[in-house]
This record gives sequence, C-alpha cells and structure tokens, in this order.
Amino acid sequence: MLPAELAGWLAARGVERSDAVARQVLAHVVSRGGTLDLPRPVRASTRALLDTLSWTRPAIVERVEDPIDRGTVRYLFRADDGAVFEAVRIPIHKPGAFTVCLSSQVGCAMGCRFCATGKLGLARNLSAAEIVGSFLVVRDEAPGRVTGAVFMGQGEPLHNYDEVIRAARILSDPCGGRIAKESITISTVGLVPALRRYTAEGQPYRLVVSLHAATEALRSDLVPVAGRVPLADLADAIRAHHARWGGRITVAWVLLGGVNMDPDQATALRDLLGDVPLRVNLIDVNDADGFRRATDAERSVFVDALQILEMPVVRRYSVGRASGAACGMLAAKAPTPSTRSA
Repeated sequence: MLPAELAGWLAARGVERSDAVARQVLAHVVSRGGTLDLPRPVRASTRALLDTLSWTRPAIVERVEDPIDRGTVRYLFRADDGAVFEAVRIPIHKPGAFTVCLSSQVGCAMGCRFCATGKLGLARNLSAAEIVGSFLVVRDEAPGRVTGAVFMGQGEPLHNYDEVIRAARILSDPCGGRIAKESITISTVGLVPALRRYTAEGQPYRLVVSLHAATEALRSDLVPVAGRVPLADLADAIRAHHARWGGRITVAWVLLGGVNMDPDQATALRDLLGDVPLRVNLIDVNDADGFRRATDAERSVFVDALQILEMPVVRRYSVGRASGAACGMLAAKAPTPSTRSA
C-alpha cells in the first residue's frame, strides 16, 4: 500500500490516523530491517495489525549470472500459487549501479512472434505486491545501488494497468523503493485505450512504444494483438501523449533480418510519426526462433534509411543473451535438474 492508503487502512482498524506512522511502516516493510520505532500511543496496536499481514516475497527458484555480460543476473521466481516469472538485474553505465527489468504478468497475451514470452500465452497478472517483491529481492542482493526499474520483462504492462501503476508508485515513493520517477520506464506494444488513460492520468514514468513495423500488414503479423488496432489510432495516441507531456517518445524496433528492415519501413515510420519527436531504439532479435539476426550490412542500410526522420537512432545493446536474460528471451521455464538453483 501507498502511505495514504496505509494510513486509512490502519485508521479503519482502530489506529489513530497518522501519515507519519504510515510512511514509517512502509519504509520498514520495504527495508525488511531496522527498528520500527513508532509513537507509544499507536505502537502496540500497529504492530499487532502488521502481524496479520503477509510479509512473503517471491521465492527464488534460480539465479544465473551471465558469463559474458558480468553483473547481469537472471532471476526465476515462484509465487505462492506456484506460478513462475522472471526479473533481470542489469548493470548500467555508472560503476556499481544497476537497474531491474521487471515482469508484469505470468506469460503474455500479446503473441509477439519474436518473443519467447509471447509463445507462452497468458496465465495471469502479477499483483503489485509480487512486482515490488521481485524488485526488492533483486535490489537486496545487488552489489551496488539499484537506481532504476524497467517494465520490459514478461507480459504487457498496460494489459495489467492498475497493478503496474501501483507498483511504479510504490517503487518511486520516498518511503518505498526510492527510485526517481524519471528512472522508471514502462513499455507497451501499443494498447491504445490504456495508453490514452496513461496520458490522461498524467503518469510521470518514461514511456517506450514497441512498434517493430510501420505498416499495417507487417505489424499485424509480428504483433498480432496490438495489430488489431489501426496504426493511425496508435499514432494519434502517441501524439496526444507528446502534446501533453513533451519530450521525445521512444520507439523500440526489434531488428528481424529480411523482415522489417526495408527502407520502405523507414519511410512509413516518417509518414506515420514524423511530426512527433522520436528516439528510435534498435534491438537485435534474441529469441530468433523463425527469424534471423540482421547482418551488419542490413543494419547499416536500415540505419541510413532512418536518417529520413532527422531524429536520434540508437542501437541498444541487449545484455544477458548467454544466460537467456536478454530482450525477448524471458520464458519463465522451471529449471531442469542440471540448472543452478538458489
């Protein structure tokens, strides 16, 4: 719960309402340590109520450090009902600093053809408690400071809107995860009604739209569920988001050799969103079942074609490929006896 909710929850159970007490309780829960030094009038009753709550964090089934991208660790978690999901600890450019790639669902309903999670189908949504719990487990084991969180793991974050936003609010709360709002990123394949809600509510977190194609037929093939919504509608939702909040919109584009790297796609992207300030993140495909990674020559031709946008084009290096922790590879399969378990 957020502090204001927790204060109300305690008050409804006979504890004098106090935002200060609620903030201290949240900080205690998130830190899982230290003395809960509450004011004497509410100390006993508050502690008694806290004893009735669940303090369980997701259990670690497996943790694997990437042998090439040192510091990158893939975690496999098991929830109370047996569902398994993943998170990844990723080192960033600052020495001793990390971000955590978080899952939002067990499996995914979007069916993206180049993504391992998309082949699983959707089992269920994760709760905010499970999302925050996985973050805290990873954070507490990090050999440095965790300064960011990205909702780019398993699942479509805006398909689990309420729980993802609740988790992001807790992670960014000064008494919660203490992550700066601008250091939290939420990715979406483009669920237009949820994206419009995200804009209308003024959510302060960074937005990444996973586009992967700028023509209707190809996008519908690569991203089947999101492809049911006309690209023009998605473009309008992106324009509305930019109009309200400004700044560049990041567009993610997985490079599929011989599939979505024709110069015509660059032209189509300009026609679709050329009036919106963009940053195009290019990502090599990792779960290449049915696809192949682009050659250097193909990538160079496509990058040159994207210059028609006159906007930043960034090749994003995806760490953790050797340990199955890179973009598109998370599949949350229970480990075999030969894998390393925690």
